[in-house]
Amino acid sequence: MNIPFLSGRHSKRRGDVAVVSGGAGVRDPAGLSDLLAECELLRRQAADAGVALDDSVESLEAIDQLLPRWRDDEETLIWLGTDAGLYLGTVLIRTVEGAAWNLWPSGQPVVRLASGREFDVVTAGHEWAASGVPELSQLYAEVAEA
Repeated sequence: MNIPFLSGRHSKRRGDVAVVSGGAGVRDPAGLSDLLAECELLRRQAADAGVALDDSVESLEAIDQLLPRWRDDEETLIWLGTDAGLYLGTVLIRTVEGAAWNLWPSGQPVVRLASGREFDVVTAGHEWAASGVPELSQLYAEVAEA
């Protein structure tokens, strides 16, 4: 996912989000976290299925159980995959100590762990939306262990 208004070569301030050159860091992680946590399509689909998304590990398990009706619609599949990845990232940064959002120079949001390892949650979300594997809760467990 490329978020053009978040990427850039120079330090910029846009609304509540400040990005340092080349995605080296985020000066306002709360503003970025709020923006990336919206996941409107995923939250709507989950609510329609009776699943409350409360940014918990348990909610990832509940999402894994949703019937994949979105796979018949390419556009929905893409957007839902992005939302699933951003939601996975949201749960990671809210529950794993030292985890934070980082932006690659392309504008792609990733989760950076305290160890410095980065995890491309958006790509993982697209893989989950397309095939259901690996499950979001499984990905969470693997990343949280690292």
